[in-house]
Amino acid sequence: MRLFLIAGEASGDALGAALMAGLKAVAPGVAFSGIGGPLMAAEGLDSLFPMEELSVMGLVEVLPKYRHLRRRIAEAAAEVVRLRPDALVTIDSPDFCLRVARAARAAAPGLRTIHYVAPTVWAWRPGRAARMADVVDHILALFPFEPPYMEAAGMTCDFVGHPVVAQPRATAAEATAFRERFGIGADEPLLLCLPGSRRGEVTRLAPRFEQAIAEFRDRAPEVRVVVPTVRGVAPLVRAITGKWPVVPEVVETETDRRAAFAAGDLALAASGTVSLELAANRVPMVIAHDFNRLTWWMLKRAALIDTVTLVNIVSETRVVPEFLGPACRPGPIAAALVRLVDDKEARAAQFDAMALTMERLGAGGEAPGLRAARSVLARLAAPPRRSP
Repeated sequence: MRLFLIAGEASGDALGAALMAGLKAVAPGVAFSGIGGPLMAAEGLDSLFPMEELSVMGLVEVLPKYRHLRRRIAEAAAEVVRLRPDALVTIDSPDFCLRVARAARAAAPGLRTIHYVAPTVWAWRPGRAARMADVVDHILALFPFEPPYMEAAGMTCDFVGHPVVAQPRATAAEATAFRERFGIGADEPLLLCLPGSRRGEVTRLAPRFEQAIAEFRDRAPEVRVVVPTVRGVAPLVRAITGKWPVVPEVVETETDRRAAFAAGDLALAASGTVSLELAANRVPMVIAHDFNRLTWWMLKRAALIDTVTLVNIVSETRVVPEFLGPACRPGPIAAALVRLVDDKEARAAQFDAMALTMERLGAGGEAPGLRAARSVLARLAAPPRRSP
């Protein structure tokens, strides 16, 4: 069996790696081709080109790279057609992945297509599911409430659990060692600063986060700051934060990231999957995110829900404060961080929501990567889906 996998960013790389590990466990001898990052490479993928080229977010932010991305779409689709894999498995990054699937399917109509991560049609642009059904046979969903949306559009869909519930977490001893390594006292509050995993996010959010942290330090002068980041943007993060009045520690290895999450007392983070990582480690958080003005205007008009924070959505609460678009301002963000330090009830409410979130995402059950692998194999064993 050969599968062609495509991931376009760090979170997709993690999903792809777990899926690959699961497939190797239940289907020994499976071969992989495609596009991925370091985690997928560790599982045996030789990436067609660097995954980081695809890590672009925002409608306006994509425009300067549009021609290059079109070339990469054509290149990836041609490789799929050449290899004729048993299935094309695209992982998140729908703007890139689904264009590859459409082009490959046009040249190879019998190609089976599986997409990992259901489109957030419950949040905005509900018509995406129907459009996806033109080129996708099967969906691997991260959230338990998603299969009905996908099935209504004509695709099969399995809830396989969210990978965050199976991610290894550092022990208390490792967290203590991390603090000692960076000279962070046991009584010094440790703030995790997470301005995103894409270059555009980091460039846009870092100045706001810098100012918010500076204001927060006026109220909590003993606070220490660590920035856990990822390989693709680590040089940029170091260059930017190296100019901050108080230079934070920047860590990028998986071991250091896990230890930082285990050691953290509170966090200021960009919107995204990182809120679930913080929840898994019981780190109270404030979420802040901004976009290009046109991108924000379009997202705001299309939104179907009043929060983007996954902990709020899955737990059906609104206990995690978020500052989005024009509200992404240093003063209010700093005030929210102060409240998390001062207000025990606010922290307790977040802890309850975090526990519920992990339970609903599959904590305690079979590892999501293994569940996803079984879903892929079951789909390949089933008769081909008729085109809608």
